[in-house]
Amino acid sequence: MTDARLQKILVEVHTRYLTEQSDPTQNRFAFAYTITIRNAGPIAATLLDRHWVITDGNGKTQEVRGPGVVGEQPLIEPGASHTYTSGCLLETPVGSMQGSYGMRSVDGQEFRAPVAVFRLARPNALN
Repeated sequence: MTDARLQKILVEVHTRYLTEQSDPTQNRFAFAYTITIRNAGPIAATLLDRHWVITDGNGKTQEVRGPGVVGEQPLIEPGASHTYTSGCLLETPVGSMQGSYGMRSVDGQEFRAPVAVFRLARPNALN
């Protein structure tokens, strides 16, 4: 079995506000996020599932769990990455997300790759 310390999954996030899908008068604020998951470890791993905790500006949270990401469960080889884009709706112009990915190395070890908290904010919402 692989030592869990050898698993180095790095996650990079870029967010953007979707003006055309938002309606502030209805407390509807749409955001897209593009995530790159990079395998900096020595062993290939498959992304099995995701877990998100989404918090709006009022402190309201919602949890999202599900298999894979956007319908895929990619195998990420050492030195390779997987990028995808998804989105979420908030009732406030500012919020945050954090979570983790369930992974399985090719030798069968399951582990979680954390995703640090990242902010979702309509432009000029924070000064």
